[in-house]
Amino acid sequence: MSCFDVMPTRRGSGSLKWDQKPELRPFWVADMDFQSPPEVIEALKRRVEHGVFGYAVPHDGLIESILDYLRERHEVFSSPDELVHLGGLVPALSLACRAFAEKNESVLTCTPIYPPFLHVHKDANLNLTTVPYIVSEGKWTFDWEALEEAVTSSTRLFLLSNPQNPLGRVFSEGEIRQLAEFCERHNMILVSDEIHCDLILDEIVTPHFTALRLPESYAARTITLLSPSKTFNIAGMGYAYAVIPDQKLKNRFMAAQGHTLAEINCLGYYSAEAAYRYGEPWRLDLISYLKENRDLVTEFCREEMGTITIPDIEATYLAWLNFERTSIPNPASFLEKEAQIFLSDGRYFGGEAHARLNFGCSRSHLEVAISGIRKAMETGN
Repeated sequence: MSCFDVMPTRRGSGSLKWDQKPELRPFWVADMDFQSPPEVIEALKRRVEHGVFGYAVPHDGLIESILDYLRERHEVFSSPDELVHLGGLVPALSLACRAFAEKNESVLTCTPIYPPFLHVHKDANLNLTTVPYIVSEGKWTFDWEALEEAVTSSTRLFLLSNPQNPLGRVFSEGEIRQLAEFCERHNMILVSDEIHCDLILDEIVTPHFTALRLPESYAARTITLLSPSKTFNIAGMGYAYAVIPDQKLKNRFMAAQGHTLAEINCLGYYSAEAAYRYGEPWRLDLISYLKENRDLVTEFCREEMGTITIPDIEATYLAWLNFERTSIPNPASFLEKEAQIFLSDGRYFGGEAHARLNFGCSRSHLEVAISGIRKAMETGN
């Protein structure tokens, strides 16, 4: 029996995932139903026992753990002065919009996409342009022709999610290099959100190519956003960071924050350090478990249902379910009513007739979702 087979009781704990709609079984927000690594829990206990929780700064152990992580996992040799410590990646996306564009200029991204990507432009009074991803040679990828048609002289930023949420795609080195060249040619800043990069389900087949490994010539227009939060289930700790090798770009990014970003709490720093220092064995066990869950959902959609299509999930614990072959226009609402399960509504990602299912949970809990979808489709479609 795996430790991931045992789900802690979360209802009534102030959990966004479980308490927002307590009458439903939740499979929505990107928050796993697993305890964090024991080493993370122990590190937090030790910090709590200190008993003082004043204003905090990134301590040496955290910075060392990040630099070690970048070197060992991504073959990137960074330095402390390239790091910007943040209370989350969504504020970082908003900050980038305010830092690198003026009112009525534009932000470009591709859909479907994590919903905040479609709203952060409003914080800076910018315009948003979206281009749908397309399927080419069996894989979701960029529509380069459509991107060339969509970009204008006032487009200032490209917001990237890699690995992609919700498609589960790990973009290749060639795709990232082509995107960087596209951004350079059109004088755009590339903001690469790589929060799911440690949740790749087969790193041999689909290795992660971080924007930090692009040729040095692109550094002056590239910001890479990272966090251990999704991988080690510590999103509530509110810690993330940007890596910005170009100091002029970093200074512009930091100058835009003004007084809008909250202080980062000390527990966030210590949980991140412990995750990076000691969490690797736990992460590898997690990946094995998630792969089996991914396979279960994929087999159900493709072999049993047939009418629900699903992409090849290369990363994340999120499944993008396509109901376009059914007569169900809003599958999330349909499944709430007919199966009492709570999925993310695809419309918020820019995908009509889609829903996103979180399979970062015990096998038995996932089977509840599958059983509910099966019965609902049999009776209601």
